[in-house]
Amino acid sequence: MSTAPAPMSIFERYLTLWVFLCILVGIGAGQALPSLFQAIGRLEFAQVNLPVGLLIWVMIIPMLVKVDFGALHEVRRHMKGIGVTLFVNWLVKPFSMALLGWVFIRGLFAPWLPAEQLDSYIAGLILLAAAPCTAMVFVWSRLTNGHPLFTLSQVALNDTVMVFAFAPIVALLLGISSITVPWATLLTSVVLYIVIPVLLAQAWRRRLLAGGQAAFDAAMERIGPWSITALLATLVLLFAFQGKAILDQPLVIALLAVPILLQVLFNSALAYGLNRALGESHDVACPSALIGASNFFELAVAAAISLFGFESGAALATVVGVLIEVPVMLLVVRVVNRSKQWYERGLRTA
Repeated sequence: MSTAPAPMSIFERYLTLWVFLCILVGIGAGQALPSLFQAIGRLEFAQVNLPVGLLIWVMIIPMLVKVDFGALHEVRRHMKGIGVTLFVNWLVKPFSMALLGWVFIRGLFAPWLPAEQLDSYIAGLILLAAAPCTAMVFVWSRLTNGHPLFTLSQVALNDTVMVFAFAPIVALLLGISSITVPWATLLTSVVLYIVIPVLLAQAWRRRLLAGGQAAFDAAMERIGPWSITALLATLVLLFAFQGKAILDQPLVIALLAVPILLQVLFNSALAYGLNRALGESHDVACPSALIGASNFFELAVAAAISLFGFESGAALATVVGVLIEVPVMLLVVRVVNRSKQWYERGLRTA
């Protein structure tokens, strides 16, 4: 029985607008109060900026509380859809993004980008593509009437894989791109922004569920805005540091958006088509395509800042991913919803 999808929250629906406002506020604040933001940038311990580290935990942990790793046993019910999701997320998306980065950033767009930042931009794109979506995919799935148990199980499985695969894939692609990142720094980012948040979130989840499902749902309603609020605060800080570079090169954001847009459209179409070819139902194909296209941009932003710094091209590239995430994914949602009859005709004739 189909139910109407829950509406997006005002924060989710207008995320692109909030990010754009953060760009303006951050750039203005950075130009007006440079000494303040330089002081914030110096608040580091073991190469981790403390204010940003705290904001990133506030960003990530509430999202991970929603993830039920007990749903992993549901994986076996839709093995074809899960197989497509894993294939696209881990064997296609990071590599296709790296390829698009090389073609556009080092190739076609290189004359219009600062030469000293080309490698950093590619690194940011790789970080963005190597982290599959964790939280927003629940929103996209609701908007397409996606199978809720499939969505939950694929997110839990992707998060489990991410603990082990994120660092090796990023290191491999950065190495192929001749971008050097110390393994110790990369592993520190994985521990700080994946492993510890997962452990804390699951402990918090168990404690909330001990009070019953109603208490858990009420708590999630209260903490829901924390993630977006912390993300926006992080973006203000980042754009305060990036302000001069953006004012000097305003075309950079538009150029970085091109490979991100292409990889979203390519990977969503690939996952959607593979599910149809394999005979999976539409309510499985939709969340499979959506998680194959969207990114865990909160983790990507955190890793880029940790690895390359606030003022890096990598940090800016991941933020461009945040900027275009909602409008592009809403476009994908619209396409899969409108193509349902076409999709199901293919299943009947297969």
